Amino acid sequence: MTEEAVPTLYLDRPDGRVAYDVRGSGPLVVLAPGMGELRRTYRFVAPALADAGWTVAAADLRGHGDSDATFDVYGDEPTADDLIALIEHLGGPALVVGNSMSAGSAVIVAARRPELVSGLALLGPFVRDRPGGAAARMMFRALMLRPWAVPVWKTYLPSLYEGAKPVDFDQHRRLVADALRRPGAANAFVRTTRTSHALSESLLDRVEAPALVVMGDKDPDFPDPRAEAAWIARALSGEAVVVPDAGHYPQAQQPEATLDALLTFAEGVRDDAARGA
Repeated sequence: MTEEAVPTLYLDRPDGRVAYDVRGSGPLVVLAPGMGELRRTYRFVAPALADAGWTVAAADLRGHGDSDATFDVYGDEPTADDLIALIEHLGGPALVVGNSMSAGSAVIVAARRPELVSGLALLGPFVRDRPGGAAARMMFRALMLRPWAVPVWKTYLPSLYEGAKPVDFDQHRRLVADALRRPGAANAFVRTTRTSHALSESLLDRVEAPALVVMGDKDPDFPDPRAEAAWIARALSGEAVVVPDAGHYPQAQQPEATLDALLTFAEGVRDDAARGA
């Protein structure tokens, strides 16, 4: 699985534009990355999903990658609003795939606009604030203040890739840092770090779409990744897959195992949609 170049498109939103790309044809899949990451985090799985008969749209978060850093607000709920706008623009419903922070945003979309979501796949997901994590969050946010945000994040990023690292990790890490050096991007990133996942947690019981949770067994963001994956899966009446030798980004660290889980889940979503048609 190799990365391929696709044109960058832009979705106009109040106060700025969200960058995305599209490949393939068929039912819609929307891929959203985590905070501090780029849409290319899906570089190994997006082409395969397109080859399997899906229209695959990958979007950068506000202030990240090729998206504008001119927005007034950042975080879970604004990202959910952007995902809703993108799905409407491309013609939903969509299978929504969210990694890390954007998993919480995907939950908000599914709860508030169920007609737009055919399924949820949550990778290394934050859908609630970690119990007892207030002190850690405050320390993290303190470290992520300007002018330290970019060098601290570049230094911190390898720890989130606990386990196997992508073959192009050094290049990817450099591209992440370069994107954060764009005008306004570091400030947007800092503001994104202040998001809370309380809203997504409050909406978990309103989600009706089928759900898949994919968690790396070495994800350092959770004291017990397996337990967190199981808790989220129960809350969504979904299923959990734990990927060996992967940290917070299973889609990039173990793309084949992650892709197997996504394709199996996606085919079930597509079959359910066909039966309901």
